[in-house]
Amino acid sequence: MEFGETEFNGTEFNKTEFNIETPAVVVDMEKLRRNIKEMQDIADRYGCNLRPHIKTHKIPLIAKLQLEAGAVGITCAKISEAEVMADAGIDDIFIAYPIIGESKIKRASKLNKWIKLTAGVDSIEGARALAREGVESGKPFRVRLEVDTGLKRTGVPYEKAVDVAKELSSMKGIELCGIFTFKSLNLGKGTTGDREAAGLEEGKLMKGLAEKMRAEGLNIEEISGGSTPTGQFAAMSGGLTEIRPGTYVFYDMMGVKLGAVDMDRCAAAVLVTVVSVPEPGRAIIDGGSKTFATDFALNSPPYFFEGYASVVGNDDLVLERVNEEHGMLKSKAGKTGLKVGDKLLLIPNHICTTVNLHDFVYLKDGDRLEKVDVSARGKLY
Repeated sequence: MEFGETEFNGTEFNKTEFNIETPAVVVDMEKLRRNIKEMQDIADRYGCNLRPHIKTHKIPLIAKLQLEAGAVGITCAKISEAEVMADAGIDDIFIAYPIIGESKIKRASKLNKWIKLTAGVDSIEGARALAREGVESGKPFRVRLEVDTGLKRTGVPYEKAVDVAKELSSMKGIELCGIFTFKSLNLGKGTTGDREAAGLEEGKLMKGLAEKMRAEGLNIEEISGGSTPTGQFAAMSGGLTEIRPGTYVFYDMMGVKLGAVDMDRCAAAVLVTVVSVPEPGRAIIDGGSKTFATDFALNSPPYFFEGYASVVGNDDLVLERVNEEHGMLKSKAGKTGLKVGDKLLLIPNHICTTVNLHDFVYLKDGDRLEKVDVSARGKLY
């Protein structure tokens, strides 16, 4: 991989003397490669395929690093994301989201003729629409049935999954090849912080369901699940053929709070500049809600975040408020010690939605930076 000639001052990721305009996302490639390798090693250890979700980085170059490390393909949520990745030469894509609407189905059909595409379905209506297009196009869709295992989002109810799968298997124009779920940190009927118990339960539930479907003569080759918090344990369960973590490539403060990683394992951080110090205990940075994700409420379960991001190397500062262009840092001790022009690195609470706010990121590799477009950002359709 070739990197550009843009240089910066400082040799470590925790140094902030970058010669780039802020706010900006900076990715430490050494940490990123380590994260990619470790998750791949986990999947390999338990004989499980790895199909990472690209929603975290949305960058073909990083997806290709994951594939080069051993991933069997990638996961996307939207057709437009899949189109970006296919245009970049990635030819095995799972769309883990219902494809609803004639125009989206036509675009999926075009991709289906071009690459190995697998579509997620969670309703008879959605499956029928795909099946009609599969017949008309002459190229059936490979489909996986999504099953709700406790999150109460998309997915057919667990107890109805066998009957739905039977109906799907009878449709011309689609070929049922597996089942998938996104369980996240759910255990039994509630949320949990026990990543191991949640992952093991997920594997057990999905394996049991697959066995019931196979007993009915259904072709269930692929059993997919597992997210970043639970992926290791879902793979360990022996119940899945594939895991689909996403955040692991960078990690963020959610992972730190859950005990999945230490803060120094986070590969992506936001570089900001102090633009105002109105009083000793308060400083204003140039990153606000247009820079940092705000999709988790502060001081609320399960994370109880104090602020919207954490300052690298400084536990005293809290990013307690954000407007579009302003981030308000408060010193818990009453004195920030900052001056106008100072630069800081902050690890976001949620890196996936933070990256989606940025047109590009900087990849730091040794003593060089490469500016790379976030090609699949903002893909809503």
